[in-house]
Order: sequence, then C-alpha cells, then structure tokens
Amino acid sequence: MRITWLTKKPAPSKVEYGTSPGVYTSTVEGTTMRYGFTIFYKSGYIHRVVIGPLKPNTVYYYRCSGDRSREFSLKTTPAQLPIQFVLAADIGRSETSHKTLDYISKSSYNILLLPGDLSYANSDQKYWDSFGRMVEPLASQRPWMVIEGEEDIDDSDFHKTMFTAYNSRWMMPYEESGSSSNMYYSFNVANAVHVIMLGSYSDHNPGSNQYTWLERDLKKVDRKTTPWIVVLFHEPWYSYGIPNRLKYQQMRMDIEHLLYDVRVDIVFSAHVHSYQRYTRVYDWEANKCGLVYITVGSAGNHGDLYSVDTDYTDGRNFIYRESSFGHGQFNVMNSTHAQWIWL
Repeated sequence: MRITWLTKKPAPSKVEYGTSPGVYTSTVEGTTMRYGFTIFYKSGYIHRVVIGPLKPNTVYYYRCSGDRSREFSLKTTPAQLPIQFVLAADIGRSETSHKTLDYISKSSYNILLLPGDLSYANSDQKYWDSFGRMVEPLASQRPWMVIEGEEDIDDSDFHKTMFTAYNSRWMMPYEESGSSSNMYYSFNVANAVHVIMLGSYSDHNPGSNQYTWLERDLKKVDRKTTPWIVVLFHEPWYSYGIPNRLKYQQMRMDIEHLLYDVRVDIVFSAHVHSYQRYTRVYDWEANKCGLVYITVGSAGNHGDLYSVDTDYTDGRNFIYRESSFGHGQFNVMNSTHAQWIWL
C-alpha cells in the first residue's frame, strides 16, 4: 500500500502504523520530491511511503511525518470475493463533486476506481492542492486507483511536460505490473479480479510500449484463477455524444481486438459528462462475445452535462443513457456473477 501526502515544509518521509489506534508497531521510511511548473510555482514536499505487507480486510491506523495531531485509518481489500468497487470520474471541485464524495463515503466500498479527470486543475497548480484536501477524507481510508484524463494535462508555453502534477502527486503501482510508465498499469484484487488501467494519452499503436505491455499483461492472466478482467481508460470508444463518437477511434482500432480475444468482461471510461451503458459490442456491432462498455463521466465536473435530447445522434447498441451526476458500484459477487448499480 502506497501512502502519499504533501507538506508545506520539509518533514520526515515516514509512516508509522499498526492495527490499534495510537499504537504503531511498524515504521517505514520513503522518498520526498518536489516539482516545478514554469517559474511561478514550486510544489510542496511530496512524500511517498510503501507500507506492508498488510493483512487483508484489516483496519490499520497510521500517521505521517510523525505528526501527533493527526491519525488516519485505512482498510485493506479482502483476499477473496465478494468485493465492491466504486467508480467515479470527471470529479473536479464543484459543489456536486462534494455531494458525490459524500454519497460515496456512506457506502461500504473496498476500492475506488477513477478513470480520469481528477482535479480539473487545467495547469493551475493550486487546484491540485485543493483537490487533494477535498478527497483526503476518502482517499486516506480506502485504496484509490486512478488513471489520467484530459483535464489532468499540464500545458503552458513554458512547460511542455503534459502530466507533471498528475505523475508527481498520484503515483500508481505501475512498476509492479511490469509497466514502464505511470500512465498505464494493472493490478489484482481479491485474487479474482484483474484490473487494467490504460492511458488514452500514451502511444497505443502496435509495437508501442503500451501495446506491447498490454499484450504481455493479458497473456499472464489465468482465467481459471482470475475469472474477471476489468479495463478502464478515460476517453470512451463508444459514445453517442456528437463531439466524441469518432474522435477516439484510433485507440479502439489499435487495442479492442486484444481485449476481445481474451474476453474482457467490462470496460469503464469517462470524459463524456453523462451515464451511458451499452450492450455487448465489438467493432461497433452487437456481439454476444463482445465487451460491455459503460461511461461514468459525471461525478461533479465543472462543465455542463450532456443532453440526451440534443447531443446524441445514433442509438445503436446502447441500453441506457442518462444526463445526471452520479457514481457507480460494481459488486463482484463470485466467479460468475457481478452486479452494476448507477447512483
């Protein structure tokens, strides 16, 4: 489990933790870094510490940098099914964002999956700070697994590295999955669900690093012991929003066949500010062996919701669409059955 936090001033990069409040039986040290954005911004001190091994389905209490005034707690994921995922994307920092997080906080989820568009900072670094403060009550208690979105890009005439803030603040376990980039990775949950996070903004053509890694990663999955494969990325391959339908097809044409060949179960994406669910599809046609595609891009973004009346032109293969803010629950019950709920 990686703990990441930020301090304004230099502080020890250490986490003390244990299974009882105020009793810390282990101490682990980690690393500290800062990043700059143009000549006008220097981040606080970003600390990263990996703790463990941890027992499954167990509450741990911990404090960071020796701060006696603040104790956090986290609960690890179970070692076997059932397990509950929460899905939320295009969060931002709006009043609706706060309401969505409040709803999520009342659920008994095990892990949160976020397919892009975290802070809506749009290169304004102070909004990464405020987003971190907003999500801290939840992200400090459960694992948050995220992938980058368009609104997470840093873009300036004086700073050409696209995801400096995202990669500095939201380090994911990419190396553990054999990936060479924080922009795409995979992990296993409950010894039964293989989750793949793909990068919409990394090269994905055959022969590229991401494509080669994905081929290798999929070959490692034994469906007898890991019956579920779930894939997430930001920009949807299937969406009937007018600005989006054809824009992201190159990634689909490059990669969809890899997912289809191994019978990936479900794909979650975001970006489009509405809820959309499709029947099993492959190459734009209904296919009983195809993938189920779900769009969850409306957790509280700062833009308008897509209108189901004016922003859609083609109704093929969709089962349901709704212009509303919300989040989803994906409950994997056993090796053959899962439940999807939109709230």
